[in-house]
Amino acid sequence: MYADKNVLQMKYARIVKLFADHLHLSYEDALSFFYRSDTYKLISQGVADMHCLSDAYLADELLQEWQNASPK
Repeated sequence: MYADKNVLQMKYARIVKLFADHLHLSYEDALSFFYRSDTYKLISQGVADMHCLSDAYLADELLQEWQNASPK
């Protein structure tokens, strides 16, 4: 199932804000990472109705991607 594009854009903004605030990133840096993430790809493609999950859950998924991408 695919969500309305306007609804998705608002959801993306909320996810990016939560992610940026958690890591104290600029919104621009957080948005850049978000649009390159697997989480974004899955949401935008409608995989497993991920757009139905909570903003906080999706921000946590994004945070896990960030941590996995960071050099150890």
